[in-house]
Amino acid sequence: MFRSALPIAFLTAVLSAAEPIRLHPDNPHYYLFRGKPTILLTSAEHYGAVLNAEFDYVRYLDALARDGLNLTRIFSGVYRELPGDFSIPDNTLAPAEGKFLAPFAVKGDKYDLRAWNPAFFDRLKRFVTEAGARGIVVELSLFCVYYQDRMWEASPFHPKYNVNSLGDIPRQEALSLKHPALLKIQEEFVRKVVGELRDFDNILYEICNEPYVRNLAADDWQRHIAKVIADAEATFPHRHLIAQNIANFTRRVREPDPNVSILNFHYARPPVAAGQNWALNRVIGLDETGFDGTLDGVYRIQAWDFLLAGGAHYNNLDYSFTVRHPDGTFAAPGTAPGGGSAELRRQLSILRDFFGTLNFVRMNPAADFLLGPPAEGLSARTLAEPGKSYAIYLHTGRALSNYRPRYAYRTDNMSAHLAVNLPAGDYAVQWWSPRSGKLGAPASLNHPGGRAVLVTPEFSEDLAVTLSAGQR
Repeated sequence: MFRSALPIAFLTAVLSAAEPIRLHPDNPHYYLFRGKPTILLTSAEHYGAVLNAEFDYVRYLDALARDGLNLTRIFSGVYRELPGDFSIPDNTLAPAEGKFLAPFAVKGDKYDLRAWNPAFFDRLKRFVTEAGARGIVVELSLFCVYYQDRMWEASPFHPKYNVNSLGDIPRQEALSLKHPALLKIQEEFVRKVVGELRDFDNILYEICNEPYVRNLAADDWQRHIAKVIADAEATFPHRHLIAQNIANFTRRVREPDPNVSILNFHYARPPVAAGQNWALNRVIGLDETGFDGTLDGVYRIQAWDFLLAGGAHYNNLDYSFTVRHPDGTFAAPGTAPGGGSAELRRQLSILRDFFGTLNFVRMNPAADFLLGPPAEGLSARTLAEPGKSYAIYLHTGRALSNYRPRYAYRTDNMSAHLAVNLPAGDYAVQWWSPRSGKLGAPASLNHPGGRAVLVTPEFSEDLAVTLSAGQR
């Protein structure tokens, strides 16, 4: 166990019954955290920070905090991977021999699913505490589907590896209502986690990672687990938000679970999912992206594109964090299924700063603000508080079919004319470079109302602009 970088007195003080992160009461598409409107933005390690006892999570959290990133996603220890899975080098979710921490006690060479492992829960609470001290929210995925037999056989739930006489359970039925004995243990595990973390304000619970893959986690089982969380917290002074992982790319949610407040998607580029589900008045998240090569620009563009489309939650899967490089300095090779770097995290901090200039809780996606496409090869997203504030993001990124990587962007220099439908008024105009963070010279626009044309400065890859009324 790594020693905390913070004094024990401070750690104890953090364990207060503060109101947890919640949907913003004025605009439930965004968060309210510690009294401030919030988006969650990060490039985080591959979910093994707690279950991998060898990982120095203090150095990891320090790396996120240096760039003001405020989210990490972790798995709970009922699922793990093995070295070599998914061609991930030094995968934090694949602990070395003897370094895996499960929530359950060990009896001989097996797990006892009726007995808890104090070392796991101590590490979990210390991790959440350290994250909270840095203003970082922890998204805890309680379960994950077992993609292959070897992953199922590495789980404490596998009947061969525990002493609890669960009977024969096929991998495809591990996350279902078909096996009452296993289901009861899963319920007890959820209640245990929820009880241990009841007083933290920086926790979100996700039911299951990628339940839709080959339908390996049943819909009725997911609803059941969400209800277990809600019922377990029914007597708490404050309740935590519950997220559901909906789909890869996009899907329209027609009958949302009333216990679920966050709808998470993976690889949602272009960000169709945000618009498709906007009317549900929940946070829309992109809480995993990758498999698009190692270039920083790919994941920067995806982050800006998703958040300017109305999302409020973004996580790039960052393979620069390893056990030997917990500060995120490992250079992921081209064979890795994604990227991540200190430079990408610096670039994401620019997006954080950009949102810091906006009263985004009062803004909504405004696809009709632009009067036609900006230029060939350019995509645009707009958030607007009509007549008061506008934020436009332009980029050259595009998803590819049948290619690896599956996403590309142009790097040549260009400019564009943006025709917009702008109410009458005086506006301050500010151009941003999402890659460098440099600002263009401030400009002003006195407009009589109706069609206006904004001429961009020369740029490559992507560009952002804000228009603020009442300023010249």
